[in-house]
Amino acid sequence: MTRVFDLLVASVALVLTSPLVVVAMIAIRIESSGSPIYRQRRVGKDGEPFEMLKLRTMVSGAEHHGAGLAVNFGDPRITRVGHILRRFSIDELPNLVNVLRGEMSIVGPRPTIQVQVDQYTERQRRRLEVKPGLTGWAQVNGRASLPWHERIELDLWYVEHRSFLLDLRIIFRTVEMLVMGTGLYKGEKGGWKPNA
Repeated sequence: MTRVFDLLVASVALVLTSPLVVVAMIAIRIESSGSPIYRQRRVGKDGEPFEMLKLRTMVSGAEHHGAGLAVNFGDPRITRVGHILRRFSIDELPNLVNVLRGEMSIVGPRPTIQVQVDQYTERQRRRLEVKPGLTGWAQVNGRASLPWHERIELDLWYVEHRSFLLDLRIIFRTVEMLVMGTGLYKGEKGGWKPNA
């Protein structure tokens, strides 16, 4: 997907969703102390690290308690507001700022943490050949209900077959899933994912 398209979509989406983000930030702050914005170091294109922005869905300092960086279905560290944000993937909206910065794209493999990248095989490192995305082929094909190695395989398929038409297909499927409230990133069936 071209940079111009990324900038256009991210800019429009940020304007349209900014009232929702503001309301969510207020709700987060009312329910629990700490910044409503969660920052985490993730690995981007070619293995370059960047600071990914999200709305905080867990208690402040959650990475230092319980399962640490891992988040499982039903994690008690997730706040009531956080459950709602995760269900509709609202917590991912600040990722649009990462897109504007050029660290992410609208479509691509979801960015992960260094400890996971360190376990990649040589072939799996191809996942880093493209910018990470807000949504991707793995997200619209089961994401959190799939084992980690299967998600990587879906991402590798995307890297090998990516095209503008495929990106549009993923975007439309993403919108459909969001409207249905099935949750792109926080699988109702559980599954490990980086703390966010």
